[in-house]
Amino acid sequence: MKHFVLPPVMVFIWIFLTVSVHSQSPAVVNIGAIFTYNSVIGRAAKIAMEAAVSDVNADPTILNGTELKLLTDDAKCSVFLGAVGAFQVLQKGVVAIIGPQSSAIAHMISEIANGLQVPLISYAATDPTLSALQFPFFFRTTQSDSYQMAAMADLIDFYGWKEVIAIFVDDDYGRNGISALGGELGKRALTIAQKFPLPIHFDLNDITDTLNKSKLLSSRVYVVHLNPDPKMRFFTIAQKLQMMTSNYVWLATDWLSTTLDSSSPLSKTSLHILQGVVGFRQHTPDSSRKRAFASRWRKMVDEGSASSELNTYGLCAYDTVWTVAHSIDKFVKEHRKITFSFDDGLLKMNLTKLQLSKLRVFDGGSLLRRTLLETNFTGLTGQVQFNKEDRNMVSGSYDVINIDQMAVQWVGYWSNSSGFSILAPENLKSEKNSNSHLDQKLKKVTWPGGSTERPRGWVIADDERPLRIGVPYRASFVEFATKLNNSHKMQGYCIDVFLEARKLVPYDVPYIFEPFGDGHSNPNYNDLVQKVNDEVFDAAVGDIAIVTNRTKIVDFSQPYATTGLVIVAPVHNSKSSAWVFLKPFSVEMWCVVAASFIMIAVVIWILEHRVNDDFRGPPKRQLVTMFLFSFSTLFKTNQENTVSPLGRMVMVVWLFLLMVLTASYTASLTSILTVQQLSSPITGIDSLVASNWPIGYQVGSFSYSYLVDSLYIARSRLIALGSPEEFERALRQGPTNGGVAAIIDELTYVELFLSKQSEFGIIGQPFTKSGWGFAFKRGSPLAVDISTAILKLSENGELQRIRERWFCKTGCPGEGKRHAEPNQLHLVSFWGLYLLCGIFTLGALLVFLLRMIWQFAHYKQQQRESSHSSSVSSKAHCSHVISSFINFIDEKEEAIKKMFHHENRQDQI
Repeated sequence: MKHFVLPPVMVFIWIFLTVSVHSQSPAVVNIGAIFTYNSVIGRAAKIAMEAAVSDVNADPTILNGTELKLLTDDAKCSVFLGAVGAFQVLQKGVVAIIGPQSSAIAHMISEIANGLQVPLISYAATDPTLSALQFPFFFRTTQSDSYQMAAMADLIDFYGWKEVIAIFVDDDYGRNGISALGGELGKRALTIAQKFPLPIHFDLNDITDTLNKSKLLSSRVYVVHLNPDPKMRFFTIAQKLQMMTSNYVWLATDWLSTTLDSSSPLSKTSLHILQGVVGFRQHTPDSSRKRAFASRWRKMVDEGSASSELNTYGLCAYDTVWTVAHSIDKFVKEHRKITFSFDDGLLKMNLTKLQLSKLRVFDGGSLLRRTLLETNFTGLTGQVQFNKEDRNMVSGSYDVINIDQMAVQWVGYWSNSSGFSILAPENLKSEKNSNSHLDQKLKKVTWPGGSTERPRGWVIADDERPLRIGVPYRASFVEFATKLNNSHKMQGYCIDVFLEARKLVPYDVPYIFEPFGDGHSNPNYNDLVQKVNDEVFDAAVGDIAIVTNRTKIVDFSQPYATTGLVIVAPVHNSKSSAWVFLKPFSVEMWCVVAASFIMIAVVIWILEHRVNDDFRGPPKRQLVTMFLFSFSTLFKTNQENTVSPLGRMVMVVWLFLLMVLTASYTASLTSILTVQQLSSPITGIDSLVASNWPIGYQVGSFSYSYLVDSLYIARSRLIALGSPEEFERALRQGPTNGGVAAIIDELTYVELFLSKQSEFGIIGQPFTKSGWGFAFKRGSPLAVDISTAILKLSENGELQRIRERWFCKTGCPGEGKRHAEPNQLHLVSFWGLYLLCGIFTLGALLVFLLRMIWQFAHYKQQQRESSHSSSVSSKAHCSHVISSFINFIDEKEEAIKKMFHHENRQDQI
């Protein structure tokens, strides 16, 4: 075995190179930090960053031989001072800037960082727009509000609310955060009803004015997106305005949890103000390192070296220092010197008084940025890793919290990959079920007022601001909707339907009816619907047809009446049919009547054949007699009489049935012959459109726009008619005398008109299908609840009873015209009578057959006894017995009795 020994020269060279390399590592690396010292986030961040720098410098595995130095500057919540502070720390040769906590300041410093190629890593700026390609040197170690607003939109959707009110601070952080919320809500078909910005330095009066304005809206779900506020001024004012009650829902972004976590244990009074509020807290997985740091923090608080409790932004600030340290360590280990160079543009400018010429560009800025993108380690907040596209954290998750019973209660988690769950996101991933959004769960939430039942989230109206409902003030067909004379009350069929539906809505709806129109002519219904869209009215109740152009601007309830456009024209009597005598009975009824005559003929013959000579004789004569007797009962001319008691019983029931049938037939035929059979030269809408005759329409109806826009009828042919009297006069005058050939109107009006007219009729069938409904503002929840109530009214029959109460005092309009043969009689009207007749008939036949069987058996027994031989009888075939039974039945009753008498005498002898 050979031993290799390094020559002394080689050892000397290796030592020299090692020392040379270490001599290139900087002794100190400066990093800057811009934040507001005296703020909720800043107080915790300052302590956390100082602790992190101390830990980095004490760790020999990172930046060995190089000291990390933190240079800080106070932004004092000012964009201007924050920018000045950035210039001051940049003049000291920093390779990265941590912060700022304000999104507005971050926008400004990001532009500076771009110019000098110094990475900017923020632990608290959550504005989603900072992730734009415009700021390639901006990194974020906290969650972007794009995640938080997706969580907020999921929460709103989870509880089924459709719209919210957003209150936010009017800066980049507030505006862009709420803009992201609006985008996320839009993906879920939800909306922000109103946005209320607050000044950056708002006071109590600003909060009061904003909340008072919001109370005028129907939505009661609030999303509050402010900066941390230890005084809780916003919710203090909300409580004073009695807005922390069961009618309201308060959803807060993570500013609330940050405030609560940072403050010393709050008094019970402060927590009582927040009763029922639901908010988010950035989720940080539990770990031994996190617990140890929290214990260390509590010790600092007890010693007085920490003036704030630990919050999630403090944890993010701690991890941010370590993120920068890891990247610098990797940068230095790759033998890259930390150098700066002057910017030629700044040198050429005369900025000596501002001393901006001292600013230098970090030569390795782009390389350090690339190193930061490759960051991947486990910190106090969990996995620290950047998304290369937007430089945000790879995953986003939040705790869902609820203030209840003077404490902060945890109710679940949200993550961008799994939605809501009662399991922590890291546990979901381990169970490999984190990709499903189908199983969304949260624990029970206690809402304002102490209820655990989900609040409705909106109010339609209250006593101070009742629902303003527009009602058409009709001049004609006032049965549907109009104003009572000399009063402010509205009445009509449509009004009654609405009032009954309102009773079934599961909450109180204060309202006032406001007439629309002058009462001298019918109002334009398109204008009424437009008033709802313009929010002049909150709703419109009346005979409002649901048509396409109206559904584009308002929401309609479920139709409570079916209607459609029909043609009304003068009609005249047509000639009666030669077969009119068949019309009183339906085909089914005629078949049953014919079968009844045949059945009665057969049954009476069976019952009378043995006792009545009229029903005996040759088969041909018996057949003729049988059917003549049956049909002659119709005219009461039959010559034959029934003799048997069973036959007479059947005849009584049959004659009663026949009497009822005859009377019904006579009445129906009389009605058919006296009712006018109407016809018209107009055969339908096509023939009417093809002609040049003038056409009438009702003032205010949608029929005018339909005739012009859909059927392309010239406006000159259309004549406006305002009342039933004008309808009648125009139709009587006709097209040649200044009238009209026909009127096109909705079926419901036409039926009411024709109920008082006999010279006019409906031509053909309705050529459009529509219905009447109530109009509401777009997105109004009341439209859904009223629709549900209308369905209930229809199911329990109340809708029909309301109609009958208004229009059926002397017979419902249109009922006689909706059936082809209104006077025709059907079997269903007589089935009870037929059943009774059938029972008696079959009963009589059964009694007769039983009696015959008994007589036949008795007769055969006597024959066997007289012949003293049973062998012949026992060997008789079945066919012989049946033949003997038929012959026995065919014998006259008197002959049978003689046979029994003769046999008895022989027995006595």
